[in-house]
Amino acid sequence: MNRRLVIVLAVAAGLLLAFAAGNLRFSVWTEPNVRAVEQRGPLSEAERANIEMFERVSPSVVQVAAQSAANPLSEETEGGGGAASGTGFVWDDAGHVVTNNHVVQNAREVAIRLASGEAVRAGLVGTASNYDLAVLRIRGARKLPPPLAIGSSSDLKVGQFAFAVGNPFGLDQSMSSGIISALKRRLPTSSGREIANVIQTDTAINPGNSGGPLLDSAGRLIGVTTAILSPSGSSAGIGFAVPVDIVNRVVPELIRNGRVPTPGIGIVAASETVATRLGSEGVIVVRTAPGSPAERAGIRGVDLATGALGDVITAVDGKQVHRLSDLTDQIEQVGAGKTVRLSLKRGSEKRDVEVAVVDIGQR
Repeated sequence: MNRRLVIVLAVAAGLLLAFAAGNLRFSVWTEPNVRAVEQRGPLSEAERANIEMFERVSPSVVQVAAQSAANPLSEETEGGGGAASGTGFVWDDAGHVVTNNHVVQNAREVAIRLASGEAVRAGLVGTASNYDLAVLRIRGARKLPPPLAIGSSSDLKVGQFAFAVGNPFGLDQSMSSGIISALKRRLPTSSGREIANVIQTDTAINPGNSGGPLLDSAGRLIGVTTAILSPSGSSAGIGFAVPVDIVNRVVPELIRNGRVPTPGIGIVAASETVATRLGSEGVIVVRTAPGSPAERAGIRGVDLATGALGDVITAVDGKQVHRLSDLTDQIEQVGAGKTVRLSLKRGSEKRDVEVAVVDIGQR
């Protein structure tokens, strides 16, 4: 190829590249101007309500850190060895804080971080393992946060909105929302008893949320988040909360006495599975405790020699019971020191008996 032609072509190519580079600086892909902000309309009514509720309730929600003696250098979110982190909320103007029992169980020291960021010590006032509830008291805070408004769990409906505020995975002041998915669930506790009428929600609840408030759309307390059902350990849309009507009954007892009575009549009952297998409607009495109110009332358990059933409890004060949790819930509502009328079935015979309710947890 002619040398002069090669030079011409090279110069032409260079000019084309220079021209392209100059124009590329002004192309749509390299536009240096900041994009204009497009104005949005007003927030929706639901958004404004959520924001207002969070701003109102969040100062009352705290982070609870419990240090056990097991391994002071380890850290965990939720109960266990070392440090346990959960959530709590201010109950009253005296600085009492409600959380889960499993968050502070076996704790050597407990600290609370307020929404303001202030960290303070807390004293343990009392625990109720039967309900997975505990009460702490803030010590030395510069200013106590306001207590949460209390609602009711007796009139809750499946489908209504529910909100959780807490510290999932230690991330403080987090709010999640959902609905009430089911009511009257039963939840086993570490004490071996079941909590009745537990609230189920699809509101995101994760480790670290335990002990925090479950709220209705008015920002009132309707439950205390306590557990999740999840193969992975994180939220799978099935969370549980202790209903506020139980909380409102148990917490004042813990503040007054440091413990809550365990009302009972002194029976050992067969499991629900056994009752179902035998086709029995009610609570099968396996045996009565010696000297218990049930024994004194003449209630009879299973005949161990023949295997014949004794008494089956079918109702308490006229309210039908299908399982042990129904029975314990009715007895707990009556309370120790009072009496209940039990409807019994023994074979084809039916009768009612008056039985005293006592504190079976009192040593």
